[in-house]
Amino acid sequence: MDDLIAGYRRFRIGTWRNERSRFEELSRVGQRPRALVLACSDSRTDPQMVFNAAPGELFVVRNVANLVPPYLPDGQPRGTSAAIEFAVQALKVSHIVVMGHAMCGGIKALLDGAPADASGFIGPWVRLAEPALRRAMATPIAQRQDVCEHESVRLSLANLLTFPWIEAAVRQGDLKLHGCFFDIRSGILERLGDDGWFHAIAD
Repeated sequence: MDDLIAGYRRFRIGTWRNERSRFEELSRVGQRPRALVLACSDSRTDPQMVFNAAPGELFVVRNVANLVPPYLPDGQPRGTSAAIEFAVQALKVSHIVVMGHAMCGGIKALLDGAPADASGFIGPWVRLAEPALRRAMATPIAQRQDVCEHESVRLSLANLLTFPWIEAAVRQGDLKLHGCFFDIRSGILERLGDDGWFHAIAD
């Protein structure tokens, strides 16, 4: 905890001082993020850092393996779906980015099984990505983790379109969906192109 408090103090001296007027404006007018980013909880893949975003620019949802569940309005508490609903319906974001990443522990749990001491919630959650797993299993074993990580981004994008108000907004041109993949080993971000393949974004 001492390290976190030290970090807070650096924030107060640096970021808060430099961005104070922005924070004050955000407190007055509310947030108007331009994009919703759905990313993994992995501590190595911070979307704010990857996209060099300022406070208020991104509405970020993070969960294990950056998964979007299909639309299921059953009255049960569903955190990711609630956050998506708020970003799209209330904040009116114009872009949704699903950002996967290399060396994802959630995808590893899907491929190899959840760790024995952390299987109560992780296993059922990552099974949302079983369609991605099935596609990955058709590839050579050395490529399966990488393929499954990329396929999970495609799957989450497809699941977003099961939300009727997302599908309608996309169809009307008010909302655009994007797939990205961050390689923590190289720092390179890939973007899913219209051709269905991921391409590295040039520096």
